[in-house]
Amino acid sequence: MWLATALYAFITLVFCCCASPQIWTHHTAYNHFAWLADALLHGRLSLDGQPPAYAGGNDFANFENRWYVVFPPVPAILALPFVALNRHVDNFRDGVFFLFLAGLAPVGLFIALQRLRRTGAAVITESAALFLTALFAFGTVYFFTAVQGTVWFAAHVVAAAATTFFIAASIEAKYPLLAGLALSVAIGTRTHLAFAGIFFLLEAYRVKRGRNSRNTPVLAAWAYSVVPFALPCAMTVAGLLYYNWARFHDPFEVGYRYLQIAWQPRIAKWGMFNYHYLARNLGIVLTNLPYFNPGEHSPKFQISAHGLALWITSPFYVWLLWPRRRSPIHVSCYVALIATAIPSLLYQNSGWVQFGQRFSNDYAPWLFVLLAIGFERFGRYFKLAAGVGIALNLFGALTFQREGWNAYYYIEGTQKVIYQPD
Repeated sequence: MWLATALYAFITLVFCCCASPQIWTHHTAYNHFAWLADALLHGRLSLDGQPPAYAGGNDFANFENRWYVVFPPVPAILALPFVALNRHVDNFRDGVFFLFLAGLAPVGLFIALQRLRRTGAAVITESAALFLTALFAFGTVYFFTAVQGTVWFAAHVVAAAATTFFIAASIEAKYPLLAGLALSVAIGTRTHLAFAGIFFLLEAYRVKRGRNSRNTPVLAAWAYSVVPFALPCAMTVAGLLYYNWARFHDPFEVGYRYLQIAWQPRIAKWGMFNYHYLARNLGIVLTNLPYFNPGEHSPKFQISAHGLALWITSPFYVWLLWPRRRSPIHVSCYVALIATAIPSLLYQNSGWVQFGQRFSNDYAPWLFVLLAIGFERFGRYFKLAAGVGIALNLFGALTFQREGWNAYYYIEGTQKVIYQPD
């Protein structure tokens, strides 16, 4: 426990040092969760009037002359007591609040890696587990995500923490209720993460089948673990369905249809999730490179607001193509990885605006679990790639949406320009 606490303190300190100074003195421009918390405190699901002018109307839904925050409510519920203590939304430093939550996801990953070691699923050392934890915190797009504080990135911070603790509790289906509670937080923050529940179900079946006695049917033993896991998840899903119905008179309507945004026509035509978006999103995740400008153009390089390719920001992910060993949970991890990655690949938005692929925060914990169970040790070339990833993501954390660095990011308002224009 002391090691996890020290790890949290160190990682949070680094995040605090890399965060914008404005986070400490002002709320963020997109403090949607604070406004939702304020609405809940006053017994409402909608805002009291129009959205704040400083948010530019970004990602607020208008329905029956009321304005709503479309995002699932768990981060707002977590912030609710602190909003109440500050008495007014504008007094609540939402960026600081989510900054101090950002250290939880790496800690959850470290606990998961330790459990993998103790169960024999991974043969890495404790030092390697610490190394991978630090690499997740500073060598992936989680780094720039953690220091933003704005609504989209705040949701990733909460969801990533819930996901890593869910993984830790789900290994060998050891703690069904804790796994269900953790996944419930993830579902109430980023709803599609419900698909990660397949990992617990597969783990429970694997363990029960391996330990099954002749007198107990496998499915009966499996159900004994699944029920306490599924109960909080089912309650959360039911709560979200009621939340949608209370706002939009439709349990399956989350509000994106009522957003006042420029690309609303494509949502109306193709929907929120569609095969239509897959080619674009795959192209961005796998092939989006920095722009290098010719001649006297300044700056010499730029980053598309669609974000750099995943293997650019975290080049060590390439090692996952050649694992050195197999583990009993390999298949379960891959199934959970695919299940949580597919929704973002079919989503109408690439994650724009971003330094790197922020949606990869949904499935990055699974990639690190696969690294842990796929290798006994990490060689010099892996560590070199890790160093490159840390350097690149440090640049992202220090420059993304920072005054004086905006020229390094190519932002084109229609979202139609993905690769560098001629």
